[in-house]
Amino acid sequence: MTPEMAWYPLRVTYSREMKFKAYLDALGIENFIPLHYVQPEGSGAKRKLVPVVHNLIFVRAAQATVQSLKRTSPFADQIRYIMSLTERRPLTIPPKQMRDFIAVAGTYEEQLLYLPADEVRLQAGDRVRITGGIWAGVEGHLLRVKGDCRVVVEIRGFMAVATAALHPSLVEKIPEKK
Repeated sequence: MTPEMAWYPLRVTYSREMKFKAYLDALGIENFIPLHYVQPEGSGAKRKLVPVVHNLIFVRAAQATVQSLKRTSPFADQIRYIMSLTERRPLTIPPKQMRDFIAVAGTYEEQLLYLPADEVRLQAGDRVRITGGIWAGVEGHLLRVKGDCRVVVEIRGFMAVATAALHPSLVEKIPEKK
C-alpha cells in the first residue's frame, strides 16, 4: 500500500524557501511557491521573480516524507508545519483546490491579486468555472474587484488569489448541489 500523498503548506524560516525548493526539486518532490515579478529600484535593474509570501512553500508528499525532511534534510531546523487550528494537526490542502490555485498563481500574470483569507468573503459570491483561456477548468468564486469580473481561487482559511479581469462570457455558474 502506498502512503497517501497530500499538499502540505510549510514555513521555511529565514526566507530560505527558494533554496528549500531547489533541494526538493533535486529530490523530485513536487512543490510550489507562489511567485510574482517585482521591479527593483535603481536604473537598469531587471524585473525579478520573488515569492509572494516569504517563508512559505507547498509540498506534495506523504506525511512520512515531510517528517523525514523535518528530521534529516539540511533544512531540518528551518521547516515548520502550518497547523490546522480547529483540528490541531498539520494543515493539508485538497488536491483540486491546490491544482486550481497553482493554475492561477503559477502564471506569474502581473494583474493577479493575492488576498489574505480574512479579506475574502466568498460565501456571497457564486461558485463558477472558467470555460476558456489559460485558466479553463479552474473553479472558484465570482468576485468584483474595482469593477472587474474576477474569479477567486481560495485555499480555505489560508490564502486566495484572484485572476486578472475576465470577460463574463468565459465564466459559467456551477449549479448548487442539493
